[in-house]
Formats: sequence, structure tokens, C-alpha cells
Amino acid sequence: MKYDVIVVGGGHAGCEASLACARLGNKTLLVTGNIKNIADMPCNPSIGGPAKGIIVREIDALGGEMGNNIDHSLLQMKMLNTKKGPAVQALRAQGDKITYPKQMLNTLQSTKNLEIREILVEDLIVEDHKIQGVILENGEKINSKAVILTTGTYLKGMVLVGSTKTPSGPHGERPSKYLSDCLHNLGFTIQRLKTGTPPRIAKDSIDFSKTQLEPGDDECYTFSFDNEPLYKPEDQVPCHLVYTNEKTHQIIRDHLKESSMYGGYVEGIGPRYCPSIEDKVVLFADKERHQLFLEPESIYYDDIYLQGFSTSMPHEVQELMVHSLVGLEHAKIIKYAYAIEYDAIDPTQLKQSLETKIVENLFTAGQINGTSGYEEAAGQGLIAGINASLKLQGKNPLILKRNEAYIGVLIDDLVTKGTKEPYRMLTSRAEYRLLLRHDNADLRLREYGYQIGLVSEEKYHRFQIKKEAIAELTTKLKETKITPKKEINDYLEAIGSKPLLDGIYLYDLLKRPEITMNHIKHFIDLDYSPEVLNQVEIQIRYEGYIQKANKEAEKMLSLEKIKISEDIDYSQIKNLAHEALQKLTEIRPTSIGQASRISGVNPADIAILSVYLKKQEQNHERK
Repeated sequence: MKYDVIVVGGGHAGCEASLACARLGNKTLLVTGNIKNIADMPCNPSIGGPAKGIIVREIDALGGEMGNNIDHSLLQMKMLNTKKGPAVQALRAQGDKITYPKQMLNTLQSTKNLEIREILVEDLIVEDHKIQGVILENGEKINSKAVILTTGTYLKGMVLVGSTKTPSGPHGERPSKYLSDCLHNLGFTIQRLKTGTPPRIAKDSIDFSKTQLEPGDDECYTFSFDNEPLYKPEDQVPCHLVYTNEKTHQIIRDHLKESSMYGGYVEGIGPRYCPSIEDKVVLFADKERHQLFLEPESIYYDDIYLQGFSTSMPHEVQELMVHSLVGLEHAKIIKYAYAIEYDAIDPTQLKQSLETKIVENLFTAGQINGTSGYEEAAGQGLIAGINASLKLQGKNPLILKRNEAYIGVLIDDLVTKGTKEPYRMLTSRAEYRLLLRHDNADLRLREYGYQIGLVSEEKYHRFQIKKEAIAELTTKLKETKITPKKEINDYLEAIGSKPLLDGIYLYDLLKRPEITMNHIKHFIDLDYSPEVLNQVEIQIRYEGYIQKANKEAEKMLSLEKIKISEDIDYSQIKNLAHEALQKLTEIRPTSIGQASRISGVNPADIAILSVYLKKQEQNHERK
């Protein structure tokens, strides 16, 4: 049997890739080792967070599934960083570990053009550097036009606890033993990475009276632009906050050599921005305490996730560590923490479309590319699915620019800079984060989703109505002028704003820092949805900063327009620094803009390369 696309792996990347391919009309096969673990949350039971929450909104704007799925399966929702500017605000949902994967599996099984098989892939079929299909562990060959690898932590997965190393996936499943060797034999550079997870605690063994309550927000939100809130604020499940203490830290210091990492048993490199509790104690020795969150995993069972307490200590040491925490003196550990190592490829061997440079029509997404996090994986999976489909249609790939999406920043960082540790998306990685806000993901990306075919006519129509309302309200505020009448000045003074000396348009009044759209309602009828009011307020209040960011982005885009041929011979360019020559030859950037972001390629090298390209263009024109 032959398929258009085979997706290997049923995690968050594999789900988005499979759905995108199938919804775009491709006969798609999803191959996974355990159908029960599709869309599993083996670590943190949450979706979203700083930057990550914006990625989920971008996935939804493009026509992906993660935002919709978490809206239907959340336990608690919060808007983070509300006291800061809109550039860093993002949603974070506590997800239900039973409901979330169950709903995603139902979506997959009910999707036309999509089949699921429960078996491991052992090898790839490659002819003349072009993918032809996969070979299953039973020796069966399945042909396809494209393959997307979304293998998560299963490539030679190894679970570590203390000095013990066990070949395994996150839940004790069989790891993929041979696929990374196949990739290595094809010419891929393989690296070893590590991540970990904290212990799970029995809810009834915790004294919550000694902890700090962390409820969800009173206001209801959704990740998907097309959903209404599906919960009531009072029905949300609370989290709780606790802290480590000196006793905890001393236990860790006393047993440090017994951990997998500090005992020398770990080969892979762990995530810098999600360190184990051992790392926190060692690297931040001046800290008297570290905060930990007690997070419910599901309404169907009572396991509590001890967020921030990842460790690879032996079980008996984990008992001492957990019992040192206030409120957890008599806690029962249901599932012990562990570290897990796995193989990944060097992502600089990928094109910006996530197609590999070594094998045509072979795409990769998720942790195999060196990332961490469900959201980063899902974003890559969606893009890989879209671009595999576009490639089979003979169309150009969707390449999101750094000023268009966090997903664009993520992929550009991976393929241009590479990573030697699990990559986590942070707001600080985006130069244009004021443009890449939580609130405007649909305005940035929904048009792409519609043109590709993942956003329906109905959803696109609602989007158009929203855009028209934003334009209409903006015009109304520009055209409505108020004058220094007594009742107007009395109101302004009452809310702490200076009285008017001359007439002012409401558009300009809204730029006053103390004025919000709620105050504007005093002067004019505003019969618009909350999201339209919020969008217009942000665009007006931050207009100057947004214009500045757009101008900076235009400079970057001008460099992106200067294309570099794939077959350029960098050794023929005189005066390039040796490191620049090496990096340019290895990564083979597609534009001057991308070349300028490669580590080790300096401005002088970019100037030399630009002059060379200009001369080449002039010589071509003469001919």
C-alpha cells in the first residue's frame, strides 16, 4: 500500500503533522508505538506559558488543533504577565492528562484521509537521496511520497534514576533502537540530549493548609480564536505553591553524587531553562529557596505533579527530598522522578521548511530537532505537515519570518544557529516581540491558514468581520472629537487625567497612559466585542513602538530579499574568515538575512559576501 505521507510518532508534533496532511487531501498514515500514548503529556500537565502560549495561538490561527483541544480539556486557565505590557502576556492552561489525549485521538480517528497503525518504524527507504517510505519492525515496507519524523524522546531512549540506566520511553514503553542509526548512516549528525520529570504525589497525602492557593483567573479565556469559553471560573481546579528550604538543599548536597547527572551517568545535555532541582541548588547556591507548584494532573485520578522538582536521584533520596517540603512531610510518591536521554539530529541539516537537506521529501519536527516542550513540537509538526503537503503539490513552502510568528523565530533559530541543548522558546529570543503578541496571532497568520486550505470559509468569514470591526472602530476614534466642556473636564479630572485646553480626537486621548477603552466608553457608544476593543486599544496605545518595530523589521526583510543560490561555492569568495567559510558551507543559508544570523559569521563577512553576490548579479546581467 502506498501513502502520500507517513508520519512517524504520535506526540504533539505527530498529531499536528498528521492532521495538516490529511486535511489538505493527502492519504496519510500515522505510525506510533502505542496508540494509548497519542498526544500524551509525559511531563508537565499544561499547555502554554510565556512565549509558548503565543505559539499555541499561532497554531490555531494557521488551522492547527492544539488550541482547540486544550480549550476542551483544561482544568485551569491563567493569563500571565498581566501587569506587564502586551508583548509578554500569554495564556497558560492546566490540562487534563486523560481528556486531552483522548480528545486528540478522537479527532485523529474521525479525520478523513488519515489512518493510524500501532507499530515501530525501524528503517527508512531512501533511493537517490529521496525518501520512498519506511520499513516497520516486522519487516513490512510501506511506500510514500513523503515522510515526517516526529519521534520525541524515543530514539534510543534511556531512562536514568541514580546509577540505573534502562532502555525505555517515558512510560516504560520500548524505545526506537535502530532509527537513529539509520539516520546516522544517511549522513545525519546525531546528538544526545536529556530531559527529565518530577515525582507525582498522592493528593490525599499532602497538607494543603500549609501551602499557598493558586486559583485560576476570574475571567474566562480561550486559546482558539473560534471557541467561546467552555468553563466557568468557579469550576476551575486550583493549584498550590510551596518552596524548597535549607533542609531540602542540604539533602541534595549530601547525595549529589548519587544523581545520574552529578554521578557521571548522563551522556546527554539537559535543558538550560528547565533545570533539575540538583542543578538549581548547585548553580544558584545563593538562593535560600526555590518555588514549586503542586499541579493536578486530571479530574479522573489524584496524582499531583510537583512542578519545578525534576530530579534523577535514587528513589530513597527522592523520598527524603519530598518529605523535607512543608506540607509534604507525609507525602506518598506515586511515581518517582527520572531523567531520560534520547537521540536528536543537528537541526542545521534542515531547510527552513523543515525538510532535511540530505534526503528529499523527508521532514522532521519536535524533539528530534532538538527542542523541548509540547508547544514547540506542535508548531513544528504543523509547519512540517503544511510544507510536506505543499511540496507534493509542487508549491513553494510556507516560511514564517521572524517578524511574523514565534514559530518563525523557533524554526529560524534551529536551522540557522542549531542547538546543543533542548531548545525552549522564550520571549527574549524574538527581536520583534511587540509585533508577535498573544492578541494578534490571527491578524498575523490566519490569512496564511486560509490560503493553504486549513482554515474553513466559515472561520475565515468571522475573521474578516473582526478585521472590518477593528478598522471601523479605529476610524470612528480618529473622527470623533471632544472639546473642553465642563462635564468632560470634570470626568477627566475624576479619573486622574489632565483637563482639556483644546479639542482632542478620541484616538489621541486613548494614547494617554491613564486612559483605557473603558474610559472612552464615557464619550462614545462602543458596541464591539471585547477582543475588538482590546485590539484597537493596543494598536493605538503602542502605535509609536509598533511603528518602530515595523521599521526595524523592514531592514531585516530587505536582507531576506537578497537570495543566495544553493550551489554557491563559498571557497571562491576571497577574504572570508575561515570560520565564516566553514559555517556558510555547512548551513548554506538561503539569504543574506539568514547568513547574518549564523554564529561565527561577522558583519565583515556579510559585507564581503554581499559584494560578491552583487558582482555575480552584474556579470549575469551582462551575459
